Order: sequence, then C-alpha cells, then structure tokens
Amino acid sequence: MSEVLQAIEKRSSTRGYTAQKLSKEELEQLILAGLQAPTAANRQEVHISVLDGDNPILQEIEDEKNAGRGIQNPPHNFYFEAPTVLILSADQGFFWSAVDAGIAVENISLAAEGMGLGSLIIGCIKDALSGEKKEYFSKALKFPEGYCYQIAIAVGHKAVSKEPHEYSFEKNVSYV
Repeated sequence: MSEVLQAIEKRSSTRGYTAQKLSKEELEQLILAGLQAPTAANRQEVHISVLDGDNPILQEIEDEKNAGRGIQNPPHNFYFEAPTVLILSADQGFFWSAVDAGIAVENISLAAEGMGLGSLIIGCIKDALSGEKKEYFSKALKFPEGYCYQIAIAVGHKAVSKEPHEYSFEKNVSYV
C-alpha cells in the first residue's frame, strides 16, 4: 500500500498534544502541502495564517465562540492546546473558495499524519470569525483584503491517540 493510502487509513482527529513545538522544517512542509493543493481554475486563492498555540488571538476567538454558544468554562479550547494552528482564509467572492480551502486543509492533515504528527480540522470557529467581530479577527489574522475564514487545522506532536472512524460502503456509497 502506498504511503499516501496508509496516511489516509491511519489519520484520525488528534485532541491532545505535547508541548513540543513543530520544527521549522515540519511547519514548512505542512504549509507547502497546503499550498500545493489544487484550486478551481488554478486561482490559488487560499491564504494560510500561522499561529503559535499560545497566541492571545486564539483565546479571543475561543471566548467569542463560547459567548455565541452560551458556553462557560469549557474543558478545553477549540484547538486542544496544539502548539500550532493554521487558519485558512480565501476570497469571499469566489464560489469555490470553501472547497479549495477544504482540499488544502486535507492535504495538510494527510501530510501531518505522514510525518507522524497529529492534526484536528476545525470548523467550530466559523460563527466567531464571521460574526460581529469579523473585521477585527480578519485584520488580526492578517487575512488579505476581501478574504474570509474558511477552515482551520491544529497541528502538533500527539499526546493521545485514537482509532480512525469506522465506515460503511453499504451506507455511504451508491454505484450508479
């Protein structure tokens, strides 16, 4: 089986990380995997904002997310204390931006798995980054003009492991 297929088979969401930071080389490989993702009409409109897990803006995003949901004292933050969070934005006027960002984040996730790292694809902050503070967060995260949040991914060295989800061909596949 190819290394790519093995990474797909073994990948699962990581919800616990060690404090060890990613090396410069690891981070660059992950970013490159995201940038190499195909995009509709080769627009290459996906932008990646790279944050250390202790960046104060992440706490502000967490607080905004929780306030919008009426959550007090959550047991963890949205990125499960990962040492690195990548937030992907894209041209808000391009119809395929969400798909393109999703492809990029999947590339990053599979690259992380192939490198022995853990990752967690994050959508739960969409309301916080699209709400009343949209412009504030867009500026703080250095989104290009006219870009908006699409998806995020936490990445780091695994402190916990989890088996991949089960799936069913019978339930999820139709041959036409």
